[in-house]
Amino acid sequence: MVPEDVKVFVDKDLREARFNRSTLAGAVMRGVDVDGLHIDAPWLAEGTLLVNGVDVVPLVEAELDRRFPGRDLRQAGEPADLRAGWAAAERAWAAAVDRVLAMPEGAVDVSIDGEWSFAQTLRHLVFAADAWLGKAILRLPQPFHPLGQSHVEYETDGFDMSVFATEQPTFEVVLRVRAERQAMVRDFLATVTPDLLAESRPSAWWPEHIVSVRRCLHVILNEEWQHLRFALRDLDAQG
Repeated sequence: MVPEDVKVFVDKDLREARFNRSTLAGAVMRGVDVDGLHIDAPWLAEGTLLVNGVDVVPLVEAELDRRFPGRDLRQAGEPADLRAGWAAAERAWAAAVDRVLAMPEGAVDVSIDGEWSFAQTLRHLVFAADAWLGKAILRLPQPFHPLGQSHVEYETDGFDMSVFATEQPTFEVVLRVRAERQAMVRDFLATVTPDLLAESRPSAWWPEHIVSVRRCLHVILNEEWQHLRFALRDLDAQG
């Protein structure tokens, strides 16, 4: 029996409906027409998704790893594997940058369905490196570059993030700052040791939550691969 507080939809037409930043966790769909259904769930690997009784998460993850060589190392545990994973991410992003530069002028600033543009995505990856390497791991006194693009306005631990997203730099400047942050991660990984990976740090945004240096690097790598997929998806939409 379905609990009384559960929302039930029977014989409803939800064709073309859009759900953004919503939760359907635990939802049950039976006898539904899902032809053309498009699900984009960045955290899919952390749970299950049953289709006709089959958990399709491993299938989706395997296909994404096939499409993005090196993505399977985003949760690597050893220094050499993390270095290889980062090198793969850099190569993949270099190809994406070459692609967008070959597109018509202004392609880097096009937003599809309200998502970040290509330039904004690179700025967010600057922010991610600053948060999880500069702040969480290295504990730099001022880890953030003003070009970094965050999801929301932060003001935490004395770092006022509210003005960062107001900057409108040229794409050349974005590429330069992005390259600097890529080099920062690369240089750190070049000498990281298993002992250092196991060290504890306060999480970038929740200092009461203690995580390992390895986990901080995993966040950075996850950000790289997730946003690459988003960026390529939106470049495809531009034609």
